[in-house]
Amino acid sequence: LQLVESGGGLVQPGGSLRLSCAAPGFALTYYGIGWFRQAPGKGREGVSCISGSDESTYIADSVKGRFTISRDNTKNTVYLQMNSLKPKATGVYYCAAVWFRMCGLSTYDYTSWGQGTKVPVSS
Repeated sequence: LQLVESGGGLVQPGGSLRLSCAAPGFALTYYGIGWFRQAPGKGREGVSCISGSDESTYIADSVKGRFTISRDNTKNTVYLQMNSLKPKATGVYYCAAVWFRMCGLSTYDYTSWGQGTKVPVSS
């Protein structure tokens, strides 16, 4: 499964972005999808996920109230809406997929990864 992220780009502190995760030619229905952030010089940190089995979602405490994950099965896309962005949100954002499982925020939970999209948060 090849995943493609889009929607990244330079944003000012306090601004918003919506990231998209798609798999060209494949439906993401029933795939658990996770979003991860990798800040410069650091490891990948789980931000949010949506389960493939029951559509339940999870948001990391660090972004709770500001980030939202959603799935549009008509467009075979999973979104990460990011509001009130802070400079520490800067990094490369990756989406990852695993077939029909409850979602988790560990990199070990996923079997397929995208190439990432860069999100610099700076004035």
